[in-house]
Amino acid sequence: MAGGVKSFGKFLQDVVREMKRVSWPTRKELTRYTWIVIGTVFFISVFFAIVDLGISSLVRAILG
Repeated sequence: MAGGVKSFGKFLQDVVREMKRVSWPTRKELTRYTWIVIGTVFFISVFFAIVDLGISSLVRAILG
């Protein structure tokens, strides 16, 4: 049990050490990347909505 606690403590020390090495984005970069992700999700959602509407209409025409 004690070995598990020691290794967990070492793990946390390693996490802190690695987090200090991380190159964090600036606020401007983070805002820009966030808008890019939101825009991409929006356009992909619209694309799939249009494809779904087209496939639904095609299936209705075939079965109808």
